[in-house]
Amino acid sequence: MAHDPLADISTAAMQERGASRGAPRVVPALTVVSHPVPRRVGDRRLLEALVAGRPVALSRNAPDFAPPGSSLGLPLADPFVSRKPLELSALPDGGVRLTVPEDGTHVVAAGVPLQGARDFGPSEWRDGVALELSGRVVLLLHAVELDGEGAADTLGMVGESAGLRRLRKHIERVADLDVSVLIRGETGTGKELVAQAIHRLGPRKAGRFVSVNLGAIPKELAAAELFGSQKGAYSGATRDREGFFRAAHGGTLFLDEVGEAPPEVQVMLLRVLETGELYPVGASSPVTVDVRLIAATDAHLEEQIRDGRFKAPLLHRLAGYDLRVPALRERREDVGRLFFHFAREELAALGEQGRLDTEEPHAEPWLPAPLASRLVRAAWPGNIRQLRNLTRQLVIGSRGQARLQADAQLDELLGVPEVAAPARGAKGLEAEPARGPGAPESREPAVPRRKPSQVTEAELLAALRASAWDLKAAADALGIPRPSVYDLIERSPNLRTAGDLGADEITRCFEACGGDLDAMVRTLEVSKRALGRRLKELGLVAKGT
Repeated sequence: MAHDPLADISTAAMQERGASRGAPRVVPALTVVSHPVPRRVGDRRLLEALVAGRPVALSRNAPDFAPPGSSLGLPLADPFVSRKPLELSALPDGGVRLTVPEDGTHVVAAGVPLQGARDFGPSEWRDGVALELSGRVVLLLHAVELDGEGAADTLGMVGESAGLRRLRKHIERVADLDVSVLIRGETGTGKELVAQAIHRLGPRKAGRFVSVNLGAIPKELAAAELFGSQKGAYSGATRDREGFFRAAHGGTLFLDEVGEAPPEVQVMLLRVLETGELYPVGASSPVTVDVRLIAATDAHLEEQIRDGRFKAPLLHRLAGYDLRVPALRERREDVGRLFFHFAREELAALGEQGRLDTEEPHAEPWLPAPLASRLVRAAWPGNIRQLRNLTRQLVIGSRGQARLQADAQLDELLGVPEVAAPARGAKGLEAEPARGPGAPESREPAVPRRKPSQVTEAELLAALRASAWDLKAAADALGIPRPSVYDLIERSPNLRTAGDLGADEITRCFEACGGDLDAMVRTLEVSKRALGRRLKELGLVAKGT
């Protein structure tokens, strides 16, 4: 039986996540995304009454909103929000109905003006629905996991979403252990910030924290940069080089984009992790180093192992403990706090930090409500890094103005239209959004981003078949990252990968399909690219290749 290269991968973190403990209770909540008084941003109201079947009235004077973890709160208290309350009520299917009274507060829900009532299904409100009140206050209706108190220390991370609280707890559990850590997450999610937090809480905090981006080092120089070199070891080596490992001796070495490591460097990394010794390039004697290694990647390393581009034993060594940093679209309730955090930094650099210190309830909001709603609804493929860059662009581009204003370039970056798709009313009717003069009759709607856990096996299979088993196209159609498609296939008992196919089955299918690779993909229902590699391994040449 062929050896599965993934069989040796550490499952420490998987066991932690899959431990048999009670699932946290999930309740609806409203979080302040934007407010004329900026310090109110991030205040929250848990809607536990909805879980008990009781309606919740929302107005200028009630209920109270408080910072997460605090019991002292205040109502929205915006003079332009009506005293006549909106009503939130629970639906039998787990959804939430929002009812707007006549002559009450003007409400825009998910970009669509709302009159009467609108129902939000369970998956819709759990993902987050932006509510604009009177064009001044923006709230996010979303889900909150009541999983006990979060970490006492924020670890320099802004936000109180469930995913971020879990990440902080994992950091605290592993920080004081001298084990290697692998941090996974999409680009721009803040993986280096996580590594720095582990270093600060760990026993090596007095040592150096050395950060290296392997993707930025030329492959031919990677070994010398990491492990050092002797004078004359290669062309251009005019002096001895210490290397990053020895520079981090007694401290922590952070290797970002570890999936970019060349094969020869992977072998050397494995040796250092196993023995604590390295050979500088050109040296014949080993050098002992004492380093805690933290690696990070936005790549699907298991898929790289199947492709022969990454070594399974190295992944086993790197993933002494496995952490995942949530994408920004998975923590929309943190977007407002993050935006104002970055805005304060930019305003301080401009000498205008006092702009966000207002306590005047009648003041015009510095962050317009429609813009705040677009921020919280955006897909954020670049995650926190993209949000920070966009915040800087907004602040600098709006200097001298009373309010922030997005230009055409920022409109394109946000990727969310001013008016969203038609809304579903309480009786299943659609509210037609208004069109401006000269606007096109219709627009191809963008696929909304989703959590992979929301994708059913039937949806996954339908998307794979519709895209001819092109995993990237299927991921785009489902609104999830491509690595998540691999994970969903792995977890599905009814789906296979090309690596699961036996040589006999592939050969029989090759003969039956006359060597037509596309026909084989339709028959076997696996990735075309991966199947092509298996054919090459078996010495079979498909038509057109």
